[in-house]
Amino acid sequence: KSEVECLIKLFDTLVAESSNRFAAVGFDRNMFRDTLYSAFGMTDDMIMDRVFRTFDRDNDSCISVVEWVEGLSVFLRGTLEERMKYCFEVYDLNGDGYISREEMFQMLKNSLLKQPSEEDPDEGIKDLVDIDYDHDGKLSFMDFEKAVRDENLLLEAFGPCLPDIK
Repeated sequence: KSEVECLIKLFDTLVAESSNRFAAVGFDRNMFRDTLYSAFGMTDDMIMDRVFRTFDRDNDSCISVVEWVEGLSVFLRGTLEERMKYCFEVYDLNGDGYISREEMFQMLKNSLLKQPSEEDPDEGIKDLVDIDYDHDGKLSFMDFEKAVRDENLLLEAFGPCLPDIK
């Protein structure tokens, strides 16, 4: 209860500091991204936009206090199951229930280019295709879940979308 109250207070404080047109109801995308950056050190624009869409359950382009508390509940304290669903949703760029090779490439291109590496991004994708257990050229949630259960490090395989331990 006290944690939820703290999240609501934080929400109210952040909204009060904001001068946007949504301030009465919640966060807009920019304010949410600023919060992800300042509180959790997120810098990847594509991932931050996807996190926003994942939090914004009713698709009204605004994060309400309920969406904020429910989203942060998974984000900060979620079970492995909840975090797998959340990460999969973040990575499923077009929302069709699969992570296609194109979506993988899009996200890996972003995260691999930020880290100097000898490895060719195409090679990274070829490695990840190994987790396409049913060999249909795309990752279903079942493929993703099996891979993450076998190797927890794959939870954020396509880019950091959860906070670090700090």
